[in-house]
Amino acid sequence: MKKSKLFLSILAQIIGVTFLVSCSSWNNTQKGAVIGAGSGAAIGGVIGNKSGNAGRGAVIGAVVGGAAGTAIGIYMDKQAKKMEEEIKDAEIERVGEAIKVTFESGILFGFDSFSLTPASQENIMKFAEILNEYPDTNIMIEGHTDSRGTHQYNQTLSERRAMSVKNYLKMQGVDDGRMTTLGHSFDKPVATNDTDEGRAKNRRVEILISANEDLIEKAEKGEIKN
Repeated sequence: MKKSKLFLSILAQIIGVTFLVSCSSWNNTQKGAVIGAGSGAAIGGVIGNKSGNAGRGAVIGAVVGGAAGTAIGIYMDKQAKKMEEEIKDAEIERVGEAIKVTFESGILFGFDSFSLTPASQENIMKFAEILNEYPDTNIMIEGHTDSRGTHQYNQTLSERRAMSVKNYLKMQGVDDGRMTTLGHSFDKPVATNDTDEGRAKNRRVEILISANEDLIEKAEKGEIKN
């Protein structure tokens, strides 16, 4: 059953992308209530940010219609609100039915390093507490760099930084099975690499949080407490 839902979600990505773009002015609860309401089918979406670049094309999970979709939207809204209130030095965005958390690499790591700084560990610790409070999600951790240096060097650095965040979250009790890591080198800039300010924005770690199959099933059964 779970495999068939996942297949339907991926199969419907294109439809979902078009729909979400056309309804971009709606709030997340409205989207959850309406998408798929006629058929109940799961529809995939894509991650984006205000500039329309970061994480483009990444599947953020299935969205179900009607009351179940509304319940998932509220679950994610509450989680995002808590992150905004308690996590310092991070940008929190609700995108479709996902949450995107962006940390600047300079906040997490020293120069040319993939070891978390002592100051950043406290922030990631608080982040882990919230993730553990809302366990029914998948977590994709993506590392990005600026364009200085070779592509391969930056690819390795971006992968290691994503893995460092994952390993520290795991140390704080976040289930390893929920987490996936990716490194993008300098392939997905969100700003120009021609200025110091732009390069600083491109050096980042993005964490994409989406509903997993357990959350979808609970929503469909009316088991999510709002």
